[in-house]
Amino acid sequence: MASPSIAVCSADTDNANEADARLRKLYATVKPEAADVIVALGGDGFMLQTLHRHIDRNVPVFGMNRGSVGFLLNEYREEALLERIAAATKVTLNPLRMTATTIAGQRVSAIAINEVSLFREQRQSAKISIAVDGVVRLDELVCDGVLVATPAGSTAYNLSAHGPIIPLGAGLLALTPISAFRPRRWRGAMLNRGARVGFEVLEPEKRPVSATADNMEVRDVVSVEVREATDIAFTLLFDPDQNLEERILKEQFAP
Repeated sequence: MASPSIAVCSADTDNANEADARLRKLYATVKPEAADVIVALGGDGFMLQTLHRHIDRNVPVFGMNRGSVGFLLNEYREEALLERIAAATKVTLNPLRMTATTIAGQRVSAIAINEVSLFREQRQSAKISIAVDGVVRLDELVCDGVLVATPAGSTAYNLSAHGPIIPLGAGLLALTPISAFRPRRWRGAMLNRGARVGFEVLEPEKRPVSATADNMEVRDVVSVEVREATDIAFTLLFDPDQNLEERILKEQFAP
């Protein structure tokens, strides 16, 4: 069986660029648009950028960590790269689709692999109403913000905000407040992956709020709808002994 054609792309850091140059000397590479597999060198942020950049092709991405955290990436090793890719475990992720409406009436749609987050823009707390599938579940959340996270994103900012870690196959999303002031004891909810989450910003001119889908920000929003994008799938490749499901499980027992 012929080896897959690979493209190598790297973050704009010394570590990633040096690794990029070494791999290109060791392996034949093609342009990303012609590749069967993309090898991404960097950290988790660069992995997300790579997936977004090639969203139309759904080409599998084998990441190797040349950044800091590297939760979505494999260990960096130069030897036997093609064999590792051939033996890799595939993980398919459906992202979230955010549709935000601004005070000016502009509607913006964006895709989030990890989470969609709403944040206060100024010194005053945000006031946000939350509905699930058209039913208002929280009339007023006074907070710094609130987010919806996928299972893959549940170990990222969601975990830092004390949200739950969600196994990949659980079929759930995390709805997590960020520094909630009222109701003080509300810690969020876990929702069915098919849920439609609606946020209405209360007093949007006095208490402006921005919405962020991964690394895309929309300022001064009045409403945001979030739901799973079932028409989009991303494929990540992992070494079998370090697949994403195992990593998420390990995070639940981390000291």
